[in-house]
Amino acid sequence: MAMERLPVEVIGKILSRLGGARDVVIASATCRKWREASRKHLHTLAFNSNDLPPYRDISPRQLEILITQTIFQTVGLQGLSILIDDVDEFSASTVIAWLMYTRETLHRLFYNVRTSPNVNILEICGKQKLETLALANNSITGVEPNFQRFLCLKSLSLSHVSISALDLSLLLTACPMLESLELVNPDIAMSDAQVSVELCSQTLRSIYVEAISLDKFILEADNIERLHLKDCALELFELIGKGTLKYFKIDDVSVIHLDIGEFMFDLEVVDISNFTIVWPKLYQMISRSSRLKKLRLWDVAFDDEDEVVDLETIADCFPELKHLALSYELKDGVMQDGTNLENVMVLELGWTVITDIFSHWVEELLIRCPNLRKMIIFGSVSEAKSLEECQILANFTSSIVGLMRKYMNVEVQFEFE
Repeated sequence: MAMERLPVEVIGKILSRLGGARDVVIASATCRKWREASRKHLHTLAFNSNDLPPYRDISPRQLEILITQTIFQTVGLQGLSILIDDVDEFSASTVIAWLMYTRETLHRLFYNVRTSPNVNILEICGKQKLETLALANNSITGVEPNFQRFLCLKSLSLSHVSISALDLSLLLTACPMLESLELVNPDIAMSDAQVSVELCSQTLRSIYVEAISLDKFILEADNIERLHLKDCALELFELIGKGTLKYFKIDDVSVIHLDIGEFMFDLEVVDISNFTIVWPKLYQMISRSSRLKKLRLWDVAFDDEDEVVDLETIADCFPELKHLALSYELKDGVMQDGTNLENVMVLELGWTVITDIFSHWVEELLIRCPNLRKMIIFGSVSEAKSLEECQILANFTSSIVGLMRKYMNVEVQFEFE
């Protein structure tokens, strides 16, 4: 089919896939038909200062005019992304005009704009059709769940947003269909000395929390399936639910008391990295998850220096385990005789300081995983090495070459830093 015979609706979909406003404007200049498609059938439009260097070469006022002209030439936008992170403040009245013009048809809004004064996104976009809302470098105050309701909102992301613990809780109440929540480095304003957050949602299925420091974080979510904590400092984190969690990941988290519930039967992925673990406590939390498919314990330290990861327990409790990743300080006698990991097909192993023990550990794990298909070895190699370190590395290389010849059916990869 010749391009000139394409229906304007199809051209509108093509332009919507371009996303970036600059590309849309250039493409729409092709001919009259494409200009019509950009006005009447464009569904998605994005303004991003990182993708468009010319944005930095014009004044904020000129940029406001450019964005205003582009938005007001469209009808029925469903997706709008305005990510202008490195530009001085815009006029609040201009930004409000953009949102008022598009709000009745918008399903997705990604908003990172500094204005003076602050624009109340909740007041403007509440009671509309929004399904996805991502706010950055903004402030939220005075949430009124009875008036600022988001009846269709399924995904909410707050990044570097200033909000009180009470308003955050009320905001979730105002989103009765919410399924996904992201909190990245929020500025939580507290009413008392104890910094605590308590959230409740009966529909929430996924939560990602990054760079947050609290005394207490309590999440009540009966249908939660994914929980990811990263770079957080917490005295207490408690998940109150009905044991629906399937994906549990913590990365570089400091927490004194961690409680994800006693009835974790559905866990399929457990990924713990840069964390000090108490193996008996961790085992107690995840041991009933007989359908676990992936277990990753990476750069972990043990609260008790005599503790080790009990591979026999792992084999017995997780018969469906297919992906095992381990990286921690090894000690003599780290391996014990026990049950094979029959279903493990991918094995990731890492070291922080290479020793002869690591080579023996790799070999023992290969024996324990008779159906292994792929092994990835991670390690760090410093520039300056002593003669002894060079000899250990040479011995390790020789050992791995020998194992590769012995286990021809296993694909071996190396990743060094």
